Amino acid sequence: MLPLRPGDVREIVVVGAHCDDIAIGAGGALLSLCGGSAPPKVTALVLTGGGTPREAEEHAALQAFCRGAELKLTVLDLPDGRVPAHWERAKLAVEDLRRQANPDLLLAPARHDAHQDHRALAKLVPTAFRDHLVLGYEIAKWDGDLAQPTAFVPLDPEVAEAKSALLLEHYRSQHGRSWFDRETFLGLLRLRGVQCQARYAEGFFVDKLVFELGAPAGKGDTT
Repeated sequence: MLPLRPGDVREIVVVGAHCDDIAIGAGGALLSLCGGSAPPKVTALVLTGGGTPREAEEHAALQAFCRGAELKLTVLDLPDGRVPAHWERAKLAVEDLRRQANPDLLLAPARHDAHQDHRALAKLVPTAFRDHLVLGYEIAKWDGDLAQPTAFVPLDPEVAEAKSALLLEHYRSQHGRSWFDRETFLGLLRLRGVQCQARYAEGFFVDKLVFELGAPAGKGDTT
């Protein structure tokens, strides 16, 4: 498998329907990207949870996952489980996010996600971010909607363990959920690692990629 590296990732946009979606789906990628000497700017949008204890959890968690990065987080107060019914406000929020940021990388829910809030947000993202690299993250859940990822981000074991620990530390409101535990988080990371010949990895879904092979377009030898 040929590893591909994007150019300098100086700005990231991350979006989630709920507080904890971003960290569950892409927390390892954030830890890896923000763990270097020049962490990128991170702009985050969450559609639900505003004005509740979950908003405070999200602020603390993303500060930990994006440690050292310049982080701007907006948490809206759309009703959980009703995002499709508030399409106009969600679309305006995504469009406003696009006016604020021009990211090198965007992390969002996967388009096939069975949760209606996740799926609605995934459909909105490409209507505003039309020329960007978008990686759709996955979230294990009761619905059993896991699919085969088309892209992988290998994680050092220390990063995988840190992701699991930070999720449990910061999202205490979710501890009563049967699937919200260390075994679930590390188990999925281990499976995705097997699929890309790493110990651990996060899986992502890519709808469109543009490869530039050889000389950049318009700069080849014309003789």
